[in-house]
Amino acid sequence: MTSAVTVTTTPVVAPLHNLSYAEKPEKFTGVNFKRWQQKMLFYLTTLNLARFLTESAPLLTDGEMDAQTVSAVQAWNHSNFLCRNYVLNGMVDALYNVYCKAKTAKELWESLERKYKTEDAGTKKFVMAKFLEFKMIDSKTVMSQVQELQVVLHDIHAEGMVLSETFQVKREN
Repeated sequence: MTSAVTVTTTPVVAPLHNLSYAEKPEKFTGVNFKRWQQKMLFYLTTLNLARFLTESAPLLTDGEMDAQTVSAVQAWNHSNFLCRNYVLNGMVDALYNVYCKAKTAKELWESLERKYKTEDAGTKKFVMAKFLEFKMIDSKTVMSQVQELQVVLHDIHAEGMVLSETFQVKREN
């Protein structure tokens, strides 16, 4: 009687699956960074690559040159390569050319955040200024102006800011 031996191994990096439900985000043009960033993060998460946006490259010491460790580092490098290029390919060519020099996905992601999160602070100031400078005028209908104000309030909330109720117009029933 012969017996079969089954050998199981645990993959170092989860295999990538073709997930058709993950829609590729539109190309980043330099505006609406926060929205693009969230869409790209979701896309990379569905591809099991999001962790490479925050992980540093593993370092090998001379004593760690066994086959399993080398294989793990090679797998990390391959997945990092995929992640970095998915992010780069999610940008218009002009931005691709600026950011393609980043060596890792983490370096790329952090440089985008440094550049565009600072600009988001400017967007917050702009949105708040629109709210503070909003005035009702006689030449427009009240309803159209209320809708304009609602859009401004939505923009404020979309930027993650909260307005005290004393600053908001309340409708009494």
